[in-house]
Amino acid sequence: MIFGLKMKNSLFILLGAAIFAFGLVHFNMQNNLAEGGFTGITLLLYFLFGLDPAITNLALNIPLFFIGWKLLGRQMFLYTVLGTVAVSMFLSIFQRYMIHMPLQHDMTLAALFAGVFIGVGLGIIFRYGGTTGGVDIIARLVYKYKGISMGKTMFAFDAAVITLSLIYLSYREAMYTLVAVFLAARVIDFMQEGGYAAKGATIISEKSEEIANRILTEMERGVTVLKGRGSYTKRDRDVLYCVVAKNELPRLKNVIMSVDPHAFVAVTDVHDVLGEGFTLDEQKRPLEQ
Repeated sequence: MIFGLKMKNSLFILLGAAIFAFGLVHFNMQNNLAEGGFTGITLLLYFLFGLDPAITNLALNIPLFFIGWKLLGRQMFLYTVLGTVAVSMFLSIFQRYMIHMPLQHDMTLAALFAGVFIGVGLGIIFRYGGTTGGVDIIARLVYKYKGISMGKTMFAFDAAVITLSLIYLSYREAMYTLVAVFLAARVIDFMQEGGYAAKGATIISEKSEEIANRILTEMERGVTVLKGRGSYTKRDRDVLYCVVAKNELPRLKNVIMSVDPHAFVAVTDVHDVLGEGFTLDEQKRPLEQ
């Protein structure tokens, strides 16, 4: 660790900053697309007054650094400084060594590229504990204290900035900007919730003990036994809950149906899984991701 920062987290934050800055320079700036949040303000200043986004990005975020320090703690503050400085650094590099790829003839493609690059870049930064300053800090605070996803908070703030950006945007460019921002928000949420999707199964059966044993021995997955009571029958019975990988779901269903074809099974999406069998091995040691 350097200054309390994990090397892995720092490297991924740098990677995310590079992807974010690449998308901003090559798809937003080259195709006259706006962006939301503080980044959108830097683009507004760029298109109206020719101010360098690499510089204005730092200038706008300095006051928020202090908010980050007070409310998010030392480590996240340092990750925020790293992310913000890295974005400005890569913005400067990509503007100097720009790859010309104008897509004005296909603005749908330009909007999709912008949304994916910005969403992936910010998603990586968020997932490894960082932000890029600005509304990213606000979004993380809202997520931390209110439980509202960062993507939704950013989208609301972005809409206000994009409305202001109509000063220089045509209505056509504004609509494509909204497409890019919406896509970026969805990508951010996807990466925050976890790219690894699992399935949670709630099982109610007269043969719950046999089903649980089969799952344990044949699939090597844990099963939690909950105590339930039928509201109609007033009978007490065991309720099983099991989380499996997405590709294990058909096998789980076969195990259940082979024991009790009349079992009640409710399957739900599980967006992120921590613990033994998923992020820890049998000795409780972290699995390599």
